[in-house]
Amino acid sequence: MGLGEHHYSLTVQWTGNLGVGTSSYRGYSRDHDVRIPGLPVLPGSADPTFHGDRDRYNPEQLLLAALAQCHMLSFLHVAVKHGVVVTHYQDDATGVMRLNRDGSGQFESVTLNPRVTVVDAAHVDLAEQLHREANAVCFIARSVNFPVHHSPMTVVA
Repeated sequence: MGLGEHHYSLTVQWTGNLGVGTSSYRGYSRDHDVRIPGLPVLPGSADPTFHGDRDRYNPEQLLLAALAQCHMLSFLHVAVKHGVVVTHYQDDATGVMRLNRDGSGQFESVTLNPRVTVVDAAHVDLAEQLHREANAVCFIARSVNFPVHHSPMTVVA
């Protein structure tokens, strides 16, 4: 596949019919499975606030995870391009979602907090700057309509 379009597919299957379907708001489970060929099934549900199962992944967590994963992968890519050797990367990401009176809602912002370890002390400042470049090339960050902030910290191995 070239640099053109890339296509992705998966199946989301609702598993929460408790016998009467959606006959009442509390009469069904929000449980579902995300199925991607060749990968383990990802058990999903709603956030517990919305009557979901806290032992399953919810869409809000997965959106935050997608942003954090994409930024990490983009950062590692630009680090290689700039000759910065990274030996450790961890991000404790956070997101803010606001609910509206009409029952709708949206993410207002996400803050990524990557903690990066580099081999060379001379690359600390460059590594910090590379988060902007990584954000500019991250496919997921470029696709959302809310700000993705970064609060990086870089240390030397």
